[in-house]
Amino acid sequence: MRKAMNWLKNIRPLKVATVFLAGIFLFMTQACGAPGIATQPPQPGAQAPNIERYDATKDYPLNSPTGGINNFSDVDPRAQDEKAANDRAKALVKNAQKNIDRKGIDSPEQYGENYKQGTSLGGRVKNLGEDIGSSAEELGKGLVKGTQRGIENIKGNTQNAAEDVTTNVQRGAEDAGKNVKRTAEDAGKAVKNTVD
Repeated sequence: MRKAMNWLKNIRPLKVATVFLAGIFLFMTQACGAPGIATQPPQPGAQAPNIERYDATKDYPLNSPTGGINNFSDVDPRAQDEKAANDRAKALVKNAQKNIDRKGIDSPEQYGENYKQGTSLGGRVKNLGEDIGSSAEELGKGLVKGTQRGIENIKGNTQNAAEDVTTNVQRGAEDAGKNVKRTAEDAGKAVKNTVD
């Protein structure tokens, strides 16, 4: 009984009031808070005007087959960026064609035109000869550079090998001298031990 009385005396009114107010606060937030799961689901007419809902009776735009691996465009048909992407692709194709023309390489269309217009056999052979000549010249230059580099590598390797041989011969001579000296010392010790 004394323990109970001591416990009651030990309880302070401030602690009791704090626990009571925390309980009331918790009760009020749960009871008067936002209705979570218990509410009715939103009705279609009550939704905001910017939210679109799927309507099975409506026809939605689909990608039209364009060819390629998957037969469909990789761009969303509802997006406005498809025209910009196509324009960018066309500009890149034109730029690549301009680069090809500037470098003097004939396009397949130009070869076709030349053939249809009747470019003489000599003209075609001349164009082909020029292409082969420039390729052979580039190959010759590359071969000369590669050969020079190979010769320089061989010279360097030969010099390194000569230096290594010289070093190895010197070390071998030093080792042989040390071995002869040790053998003489060992023989002297053996003679001294037998004499004693």
